[in-house]
Amino acid sequence: MYNRDPRQLPLASTYLTEITNNKHEIMNKIGAVLSVVSLKKLLIPCVLLAAILMPSLSLAHNIPSRVTVYAFVKPEGNQLTALLRVPMEAFGEISFPLRGPGYLQFSEAEFSLNDAARVYITESIHFYENGEELTEKQLEAVRVSLPSNRSFTTYDDALENILSPRLEDSVDLFWRQGVLDVMVTYPILSDQSEFSINPEIGTLSSQTTTVLRFLLPSGAERVFNYLGNPGVVLLDPRWYQAALRFVKMGFSHILDGIDHLLFLFCLVIPLRSMRALIPVVTSFTIAHSITLISSAFGMAPNAIWFPPLIETLIALSIVYMAFENIVGAKLQHRWVAAFGFGLVHGFGFSFLFSDTLQFAGGHLFSSLLAFNVGVEFGQILVLILVIPLLRVLFRFFVAERVGTILLSALLAHSAWHWMLDRGTTLAQFQLQMPIIDSIFFSGLMRWGMMLIVIGLALWGMYELFRRFSLVENIATYGASRDSKS
Repeated sequence: MYNRDPRQLPLASTYLTEITNNKHEIMNKIGAVLSVVSLKKLLIPCVLLAAILMPSLSLAHNIPSRVTVYAFVKPEGNQLTALLRVPMEAFGEISFPLRGPGYLQFSEAEFSLNDAARVYITESIHFYENGEELTEKQLEAVRVSLPSNRSFTTYDDALENILSPRLEDSVDLFWRQGVLDVMVTYPILSDQSEFSINPEIGTLSSQTTTVLRFLLPSGAERVFNYLGNPGVVLLDPRWYQAALRFVKMGFSHILDGIDHLLFLFCLVIPLRSMRALIPVVTSFTIAHSITLISSAFGMAPNAIWFPPLIETLIALSIVYMAFENIVGAKLQHRWVAAFGFGLVHGFGFSFLFSDTLQFAGGHLFSSLLAFNVGVEFGQILVLILVIPLLRVLFRFFVAERVGTILLSALLAHSAWHWMLDRGTTLAQFQLQMPIIDSIFFSGLMRWGMMLIVIGLALWGMYELFRRFSLVENIATYGASRDSKS
């Protein structure tokens, strides 16, 4: 066996110590290099991310929170004239000639003003004549006006202001405080054509409101007030065009209104035969039609607390119908409850209709009926989908009574929270006693007329349903109830 010399042990120990020290030094150097490399790898993405985000952040900073655009559109002879007023704070990417602390230099601003009008306005607004886009356009004039200028109240005043001489350089106006008035013309075939507009100027701010007035050759005026980009808008629609638009609106509204759908669902959970559904669905339809039509003709209160009240009552209607399903109330008289709550839901439909009434042109009544037809189409679609699903559910998966209670409890739970939330909002409004004057009595007479219509409708439906044996006779209802007791 090999015997190690004891004199070599200190030397070997020294070598091992040096190797260990060198190892630590090497590891420290490697760690330092890796940390630098890791830091570089970390810094490079951060720098790239900052480079990407900084322009967007600065752009978002330059976009105002809200602006209001005013516009007049008038076809006359073979020319369509558009007058627009846009706050200059929306032109954040345009470099205007300035003086002093930021006052606009009007004498040197013509090029930048024309540039702003083309980039932000004329290239974003599209006019159509008989469905064909008007591509030939001429920027006739641009003018900066003071924010206190009120010339855009009428077309003639707005036109006179745009064509007037520019402001003098002695006027101290910060460029962001000014408004830019623009005049654009389009050659057309005739002022009797059908005109439409697709205004894509919603990106001027986070919330862009446009107030547009279309002046017909007859002297009539159509006023539009919309938010953002509404798509193609017919400026003077024919009755069938307005009707088609409102059928789509009504259909979309009933499908988007989750509270209306849940109420309809509560109505039909225990009713799946056509004979039982006819009086319930018919009474609900007639009831919401009455209040919808009445609201369209100004018979609904215009108080600010009225919409929250209606929204709260709509949630309450779901809770009531759900609890009625749970306790097993008499279903032959459900059409009466459906009629009462249908009156409430009609006011809810009217809130959307009043906002979109501007797109009806001069066809108020036909658009109103079309909106109602769209709502009915949506209800029919929901019933076609829901009733077979309920039949399958109660036949193969759960007993009818148990399923009715479970589904109704789920709906009642959601509607209960809605009712509490909406009730909290309603409680924030302070109700005051009305002023007893001629306006009060006029409104009281209108409500009296509506109550008469409601009573006649209720009586007429009862007689119709009773004749076809769809509902129980009121005279026999009390007797049957006593006999059961």
